[in-house]
Amino acid sequence: RRVTFEADENDNITVVKGIRLSENVIERMKEPSSPGGKSQKKFGSSNHTSIGGSAVNEEELKKRIAEELALEQARREAEAQKRLKQNQPSVQDELAKALDRDRAASSEHLARAILRERASAEDERMKSQLLAKQLEAKEKELKKHETYYKEQLNRLEERSSQFYKVTTEQYEKAVEEVKSRFKRYKADPICVDLQNQIFQCYQQNPKETLSCSALAAEYYKCVQHARQCNAGRGG
Repeated sequence: RRVTFEADENDNITVVKGIRLSENVIERMKEPSSPGGKSQKKFGSSNHTSIGGSAVNEEELKKRIAEELALEQARREAEAQKRLKQNQPSVQDELAKALDRDRAASSEHLARAILRERASAEDERMKSQLLAKQLEAKEKELKKHETYYKEQLNRLEERSSQFYKVTTEQYEKAVEEVKSRFKRYKADPICVDLQNQIFQCYQQNPKETLSCSALAAEYYKCVQHARQCNAGRGG
């Protein structure tokens, strides 16, 4: 704090500016500077008077002012310490609230992360279940197709067997018919080459009689042609 002094012609401080003195200091300043002396009042327009009408020694005044400043400083420090103690719970409360907010934010962030992980895991589980169902349906479809193709193959084999049987029966019937008609005549065998080819074909392809049907048809035509020729000769 800035403090200024004013003095008279005898260098006695008469006015102090910039500080507010307590009543105790003012009362002490009113006392005479020496134990037996008495203060004398001075009147005049050119001179200032001291506080309470008494002039004081400069050193004494500075000492008293320093004491007053020290007391003021101590009072302010005490008030500041008091305010600090009063505000300390409030600061602690604010810190506790801030810590609670941080904890709540961290907990919320952790909860959201856990929810995201759970959602991701659930999504993966649903995808796995869907893929498993799709694979199961595909396997059922493949088994169904396999059964169908097996049935078709069995039918084809059965038809081939029946056709082979019918063709063989027709061939044998034709042979018997030829033998019965021409057994009276001594003649060279007819269509021998085709007959041998047919036997060879049936031996080589016992389950694929369709491949021999063309030879059988040619053999049948050959036999019919021979019959017609013999009938034309009157035999």
